[in-house]
Amino acid sequence: MAFVVAQEVPTSSTMALPHGPTGVAEARRRLRKELFSHGVPDTVTDDAVLILSELLSNSCRHARALGADPDGRRDGERDRDGRGIRAAWRIDEDGLLTVEVTDGGGPTRPLPASPSLTARGGRGLGIVRSLSLRWGVRDAPGEVTVWAQLPVRGRHARRDDLAPRIEVPIDFADPFEDLP
Repeated sequence: MAFVVAQEVPTSSTMALPHGPTGVAEARRRLRKELFSHGVPDTVTDDAVLILSELLSNSCRHARALGADPDGRRDGERDRDGRGIRAAWRIDEDGLLTVEVTDGGGPTRPLPASPSLTARGGRGLGIVRSLSLRWGVRDAPGEVTVWAQLPVRGRHARRDDLAPRIEVPIDFADPFEDLP
């Protein structure tokens, strides 16, 4: 008699999108639907959708389409099908969700900015950094991938949980003037 052991198979998706804002909503809907179907908690799904949205928006604003010349012109095949960005996500066997966006790169390397309070933009990678356990940039010939990882289950610590907790010995029923 043979025994079959069921294993949780890692899930993944990849989709090609137009280089522009039109594909962002479609990618967000698909990611949300797939994460929901795999029982990913709503809070993780919301963070992942926001991260994907930020990465796609940054790609559209600051990078070239895949297959584009450095001056921004696309090759004939990319022009015909309107594709130019690749979005992907996967949940690995350790319960980490990786969200990534690949494009043709831009004139600068993706880095979080420190915008002024009145700036209209520049907060995207800061948001990605705040919501993810880790994030980074991977280069390959003719393309740049920006990725972020999130924990799907409580097995992995959230960034917030890594900060030290400080116990303050204050009983709020006591008057404040009696505190040392």
